[in-house]
Amino acid sequence: MSLILIHKTAGLRSIGALLWLLTASAVAQNVDLSTVPPRDTVQLTIYNSADLTLVRETRTLSVKPGINPLQFSWANTLIDPTSVELRFVNHAAELTVLDARFPHDKPQMLYWDVQSQFEGAATVEISYFTSGIRWAADYTAMADPAEKTLTLDSFVRVYNNAGEDYERAQVRLVVGTINLVEEIAALARAREQQQLPASLPEEDYRQANKQAMRRLEAKDEMMAGSVMAAPAVAMMAPKAVAKESLSEYFLYTIEGTETIPNGWSKRLRSFKATGIPIQVEYRYRPVEYGDQLVRLYLLRNDKLSKLGSTPLPDGSLRVFRDNGRDGLSYLATQALQYVPIGDKIELNLGADPEVIFELVKQKVWRDNLLMQLRGANVYQKLGNGMQFEVDSQVAGWDEHALYDQRISNYSKQPITIEIRRSYAGDVVFRSKLEPVLHDFQTVQYKAVLAAGEKKDLYHEIIERQGKNAKKRNIEILNTVVTAP
Repeated sequence: MSLILIHKTAGLRSIGALLWLLTASAVAQNVDLSTVPPRDTVQLTIYNSADLTLVRETRTLSVKPGINPLQFSWANTLIDPTSVELRFVNHAAELTVLDARFPHDKPQMLYWDVQSQFEGAATVEISYFTSGIRWAADYTAMADPAEKTLTLDSFVRVYNNAGEDYERAQVRLVVGTINLVEEIAALARAREQQQLPASLPEEDYRQANKQAMRRLEAKDEMMAGSVMAAPAVAMMAPKAVAKESLSEYFLYTIEGTETIPNGWSKRLRSFKATGIPIQVEYRYRPVEYGDQLVRLYLLRNDKLSKLGSTPLPDGSLRVFRDNGRDGLSYLATQALQYVPIGDKIELNLGADPEVIFELVKQKVWRDNLLMQLRGANVYQKLGNGMQFEVDSQVAGWDEHALYDQRISNYSKQPITIEIRRSYAGDVVFRSKLEPVLHDFQTVQYKAVLAAGEKKDLYHEIIERQGKNAKKRNIEILNTVVTAP
């Protein structure tokens, strides 16, 4: 991406990659091309959910009285041309943008004609949207040997594949979901490749993108304000991340500045929390975890847990445990979904080989038969009289099944197990396990086992079949069920 200021003079100079302009005779006779100095400041606000980054940069231009043509180009980048805006930071009363043009023969360029009433230096701010820049969060969780508390390290990594190098950039990361009228990234790529359909004229394309950008501006305050130079920090000092709430979004501002070349990524620390209380629980939920008993760490993103200052964005989380022998035990890696403030966090550690869970069907039987006439009455002569015989069939019945859930805790810690089972149809669940309804077709109950303990958890399922079935939910009977 380049920015060129064109002065109309009698001489001619060419700089760098713009030598090709000298071959155009009309330009060679009456323009003086000068490259604009490097960016004074640049700020990246990365909206991850929309593959969208708001770039604000300031540059210092040398202007002359009269009309100063200003050329902006974005070849080989993912900049959205219709989002480019120009603003004067100083001398605003003496500088005016007369017009902005997108040449049809140069689809990757934008020209401004700037009317100046003075000669000297002027600072301008150029803002635009680009795609290809994203950020990802990753976490490392470390449990203590007794699995009572947890240390959580949070990092963010910024990836730049936008086609442009950003030197000494202030980086801001937005957590939240943005709904745009159009996908800016797709439009930018289509514009870059000149693949817009004929039914979408240039002005319609530009207007659609501007409507999307204005809608985004109305939703929060992050579009307001000018770029401020970030304070210098020591190269070896750890980066701090300032966090603030803006409506339904959270904004993470990384301390200092970072140079992020195209094709590179940077990993930065977000926060570190220690002494987070955790609870260990075992769960059997086939709908969520499959047909296995899984072990979990349970915690919350709140102040009581020494968290809760911001929501936790999506990311990858690795879980370890201090084994108490100057070593670490790797437990699991899982994807952490967006966690609002105050919400719970569940770290699934998978199956535990020290806790055995078996479901054994003990007995099956049927009763409560309902008979129904099937055909016409049939008369049969027996001896000296007549006997009336009825042809019938089974129209309804109750099907019973007695189960034993055998649990063996071979670990050195007491454990809590939550079991959740779902049944379709008209079902009665009989057990002395103090079950409760999780929903109208799901029953839930808990059990506690001491270290080294084994338990048999009995329950009976009665499924009403045929015309015996009157509803489609579970009825709970808290009665004793014994083994046959």
